[in-house]
Amino acid sequence: MMNQKQTIARQLLEVKAVRLQPENPFTWSSGWKSPIYCDNRVTLAFPDVRTYIKNALADAIRQQFPTAQAIAGVATAGIPQGALVADALNLPYCYVRPEPKSHGMGKQIEGQLAAGQSVVVIEDLISTGGSSLKVVDALRAAGANVLGMAAIFTYGFPIAAQNFTSKGVELVCLSDYNALLTEAESMKYISADAMNSLASWRENPADWTGQ
Repeated sequence: MMNQKQTIARQLLEVKAVRLQPENPFTWSSGWKSPIYCDNRVTLAFPDVRTYIKNALADAIRQQFPTAQAIAGVATAGIPQGALVADALNLPYCYVRPEPKSHGMGKQIEGQLAAGQSVVVIEDLISTGGSSLKVVDALRAAGANVLGMAAIFTYGFPIAAQNFTSKGVELVCLSDYNALLTEAESMKYISADAMNSLASWRENPADWTGQ
């Protein structure tokens, strides 16, 4: 029987939320060449997968952050996931932009958040953690007590673990890169050579150039 990490990894592969192309790598905004592209917004189009992820995130929050009083989504991909989870938990919800708006009310946090509220942040994907942790900074600046962050998937980069530790933020992820490779191999999604390339990328993504 598959565990939750494997189940979600398989679902992401099946609905093509994750694409693996070591022979024709993607280029990230950072300039890194990557054999993987992850867009968990695709899961929203599949009710069974969407519901499974929603319930798994809600369960993780009940277990890891039982005193949560509100949910905050990270714009943009974390917005729908956060709203689904807040609804499942019957908690107040807001979402946080990367920067304050340059017009109108100039808000960075959309919704209502009381000072001192204990908040869990919802993110879809963790790479280095930099953009996600900016949301934590904004929430703390607004007076929130950030209990931690829950995400669908992480690449598991050591730099991400360092960044979350330095900010004092507990991170809970439903699935990860190791589980993804296990399921990709089980599904015969990629070749043995591709598996080796995918494994080497995670060790040194900045210098990886492909197969």
